[in-house]
Amino acid sequence: MTKDTSFDVELPQSNSIVIRFINGLFRILEAPGDFARKKLVEPNQQKYPYYHQKFRRVPTVDMCYEDDPICIHEADMQFLRDKKVESKILFILRQRFEDCVLYEGPDAKEKCQPLHDIMKEAETNWFIKYGDLGVIGKSKECYLKQKHRMIWERRHGTVGSGVKK
Repeated sequence: MTKDTSFDVELPQSNSIVIRFINGLFRILEAPGDFARKKLVEPNQQKYPYYHQKFRRVPTVDMCYEDDPICIHEADMQFLRDKKVESKILFILRQRFEDCVLYEGPDAKEKCQPLHDIMKEAETNWFIKYGDLGVIGKSKECYLKQKHRMIWERRHGTVGSGVKK
């Protein structure tokens, strides 16, 4: 077998005046951008993982005008993000309680009681806000539910207390 050298290409010498001129021009044009990036942008840039996207808080549905569908849609999206975050928090609390019970075994009733209380309170608060809204609950429905609950508590006392003032 003979060696095929047909792909050997000679590159031009770097001391060629045209190539040196183009490289110098490129460096001159690129220098201000590099300087600005290294000295201004990168030191002031916040470094956070891509999965920690930060959304700005938008006005709630009670702050929106009735004929402003954009504001209402943003409020609904904020509501769904909040619901998703609070559901994940509840999932983590349940998981911690289950891990505590598995780890402690027979002593779990005493040692895991604080976790159980926190989990039950979080479940109650989640149900007060999101319960009975359905899978596709909207922020307006949640707002009305909160309003009706406040009216009920004003007339009859705290829900579940059995006390009528």
